[in-house]
Amino acid sequence: MNVKAIASIIVAVCFSVAGQLWVKKGINLMQGLDFDKGLIGAYARILLSPYVMVGTLTYCISIFFWLYALTKVELSYAAPFLALTYIFIVLASWMFLGESVSLMRWVGVIVVSVGVLIVSLS
Repeated sequence: MNVKAIASIIVAVCFSVAGQLWVKKGINLMQGLDFDKGLIGAYARILLSPYVMVGTLTYCISIFFWLYALTKVELSYAAPFLALTYIFIVLASWMFLGESVSLMRWVGVIVVSVGVLIVSLS
């Protein structure tokens, strides 16, 4: 087991989740966003949002940790850890964005968690 690679993967996942939370928060704060009035204008407004900019930068930082991890372990070992993103997103969306999470979604999180655990033991 390569501890540095696993730590790098977990940091990459955390930065990815944080980036997605910032992007979602930025979009949630936008009022009157209408793609029917023009894609370019809507996307420009989204991309110029400070929250979306921070989220995008944070998400990009995650890539550097991911690239490091890939130099240390096989992709078939590393990639299943990306499923942690799904777990952390559900938890963070519930905790920080106040999203409601259905019982079936929590069951899915548990199933994914078991899958990640199985891969980590291989």
